[in-house]
Amino acid sequence: MAKTQTETIEATEATAAEAAEAARGRRKVREGIVTSDKMEKTVIVTVTNLVRHPLYGRIMKRTSKFKAHDETNDAHVGDTVEIMETRPLSREKNWRLLRIVSRAK
Repeated sequence: MAKTQTETIEATEATAAEAAEAARGRRKVREGIVTSDKMEKTVIVTVTNLVRHPLYGRIMKRTSKFKAHDETNDAHVGDTVEIMETRPLSREKNWRLLRIVSRAK
């Protein structure tokens, strides 16, 4: 009987966590290349997107730079990383490093 109660409590906690995450909304995830790691616990990630021109149909390359929080200073220039949107950490830093996809050669 006690075992079923603990299982019920764990299931309730799991659904509460899922509900809180759903209420917060899905966070954006981007993949890009680290272009600067000169700051403490911050990297600049360049994300490249291919976009079709609305009138002429030509495919254009659009780049965006994001400042991302790197708690362990583990990412270096040239690394391919995945970043996730988060709460504002400073004036320009709204992203955090999720994982390093591949290291620079």
